[in-house]
Amino acid sequence: MDTCIIATPLGFTKIEGDFDGICAVTVLNTTESVSKTIPESLQDSVLQLQDYFKGTLQNFNLKLNPKGTEFQKKVWQALTQIPYGKTISYLELSKQLGDVKAIRAVASANGKNPLWIIVPCHRVIGSDGSLTGYAGGLHRKQWLLEHESPFTQQSLF
Repeated sequence: MDTCIIATPLGFTKIEGDFDGICAVTVLNTTESVSKTIPESLQDSVLQLQDYFKGTLQNFNLKLNPKGTEFQKKVWQALTQIPYGKTISYLELSKQLGDVKAIRAVASANGKNPLWIIVPCHRVIGSDGSLTGYAGGLHRKQWLLEHESPFTQQSLF
């Protein structure tokens, strides 16, 4: 398994995977040393994440290989269908997956998403529009949603 650490606007990020696909992208809450060399199997993921943060990439095109249950993988696949700059509620996501009563299981699978940003779990919000929980911290979720927003906030002064 290849690993590298990159710096992003939201902190240091660890990427894990190999030629079978990316299995984990994790934002770290610690200070780390940025990898001096990027393994060949991870180079495309690093470039695409850098382009995402520059605002020049909206859709990732990477081979993914996350570890999880079949249900979790089904939820994660559904997350990849949420368009850039859009949000969906946990209830809406549960309906799309065919079982409105599975909302807690969907929320749990969403929270276990191992592919930060690439599988956009940050685009799932509460039915009332609230940010709700986010493994990377609500400040990061808010930043990501603002980063993807087609509307820019202007300063009054």
